Amino acid sequence: MSIGLVCLPFAGAGASFFHPWAAHAGDRLAVLPLQLPGRERRIDAEPHRDAHVAADELLPDLVDQLDGRTDVVLFGHSLGAVLAYELAHRVVAEPGLTLRHLVVSGSPEPHTQRPRRATGLADDEFLERVSEFAGFTHEALRDPEMRELILPTLRADVEMHENYRPRSHDRLSAPITALRGSEDTLVTAAEAARWSEVAGAGFEYVELPGGHMYLTESAPQLLKLIDTAV
Repeated sequence: MSIGLVCLPFAGAGASFFHPWAAHAGDRLAVLPLQLPGRERRIDAEPHRDAHVAADELLPDLVDQLDGRTDVVLFGHSLGAVLAYELAHRVVAEPGLTLRHLVVSGSPEPHTQRPRRATGLADDEFLERVSEFAGFTHEALRDPEMRELILPTLRADVEMHENYRPRSHDRLSAPITALRGSEDTLVTAAEAARWSEVAGAGFEYVELPGGHMYLTESAPQLLKLIDTAV
């Protein structure tokens, strides 16, 4: 049976971001995106503002998505990286599941918080700072109606990310690969490489071409790297 590649999105994104990845995943990996509330098919659900609550509520969905698979690889980018890290500790403790690998992308190690924040800013300033952080502005935010629809969830995601503090200082009993765009101006190489401090079963740091949102252009290369790692 294939390995479940469980994917967690960056702030404001939904599970659909990962749907095209299935075409590049090969036979060993089954791409299984988790859907956070407040977007896409769960647009009417209240978005999370606490990463620990989010991880607790995502675990049953993860088990359902696995559909009988027992081997798990977790992938997350930016906000998704800390959610994947929290889920990794829960998967390790879940009977019948084996965490094969944690792949974190575009994120400093979980105990590091960035000094500049966007939470609490007025709408225009908030969006400007989020775009500055990401080096990327989604086209939908330029449409006033779409902006009104997306903004509350994006705010909740950013608040959840900026207020996140890990509860565990235990090293994860699975290998970790930390990925970063080589031109990322939000997360430094040193910050990404410090994921080694929470890795208890092997660690690798890899850079791919591009900025903070390198993964929007690099799915085939990224999936080949994950397939090789596991």
